[in-house]
Amino acid sequence: MDEAATAPRDAIADLRTRMCADIIGQEAVVERIIIALLANGNVLLEGLPGLAKTRAIKSLSRHLESDFSRIQFTPDLLPSDVTGGEILRPDGQFEFRRGPVFGNLVLADEINRAPPKVQSALLEAMEERQVTVSGKRYDLPPLFMVLATQNPIEQEGTYPLPEAQMDRFLMHVRIDYPSDADEAKVMRLVRAESATGAAAVASPPPVPQQAVFDARAGIDQVTVRDVVESYMVALVAATRRPASFSEQLGKWIAIGASPRGTLALDRCARTYAWLQGRDYVTPEDVQAIAHDCLRHRVSLSYEAGADGVGVDAVLDEVLKQVAVAI
Repeated sequence: MDEAATAPRDAIADLRTRMCADIIGQEAVVERIIIALLANGNVLLEGLPGLAKTRAIKSLSRHLESDFSRIQFTPDLLPSDVTGGEILRPDGQFEFRRGPVFGNLVLADEINRAPPKVQSALLEAMEERQVTVSGKRYDLPPLFMVLATQNPIEQEGTYPLPEAQMDRFLMHVRIDYPSDADEAKVMRLVRAESATGAAAVASPPPVPQQAVFDARAGIDQVTVRDVVESYMVALVAATRRPASFSEQLGKWIAIGASPRGTLALDRCARTYAWLQGRDYVTPEDVQAIAHDCLRHRVSLSYEAGADGVGVDAVLDEVLKQVAVAI
């Protein structure tokens, strides 16, 4: 492999190593965030309080050359607090003041705590990478990513994200508790940061944005065989016509994944393969990222809830029922 191909891969590997040193025990989450970054998508992180959702995003912004913006979603937030708005200057002319959405990495913290009008302010930015205010279009920076968090247990005072907005997240990543050994390492890390001061620790220069763009160019060259393409399409088709694959799936799935689900599988599988050092996609690559790409795009029926079956278990069954052609 030539130097031009290995340089961006080495830079991304360095970024991943640095983040894993900051967020102990969540290597899979770090990998998913990097996949979403390289695939030019947005990611929704869901987990209980204290599982390093915000810390992971801050770690990415610290180690990657970027402008970081944070939006704390609350019920009294206004759309202009996200996008920005026009102000009247002393000379009588209106001037557009950019909001926090114009950052490179935008943390939408507890996104489900803002009303639908504010949530909708992100829709155009997440999908079209632009903001329209007073009939004028403003392009977002070339490196742009929304990293949203939400808490799955506190439902009072929250507004569930509509399916249209959920569909605009490339990946929906669930964060679980670290192992006991990793939790002990977390305790020691925080203790050390408290004693010395995290800011006092010398950090190497951030990874340049160009490394991300170079990596994306390499990912564009990753090939997908027809048989793997057919496998991805079949997985999504199984969520739309579940009864034709399994009686149980037909009972559990109410609404299947949209075409964005197929596109997400393709983009993330190619990125995953590139991170493994390959220039082609295997069915195992698709299986590795299928849950994160589809769990927010499949709506379950009342029967699934009555049976105590969650979306991950349903996707396990989908992967089991859809055969991989040789």
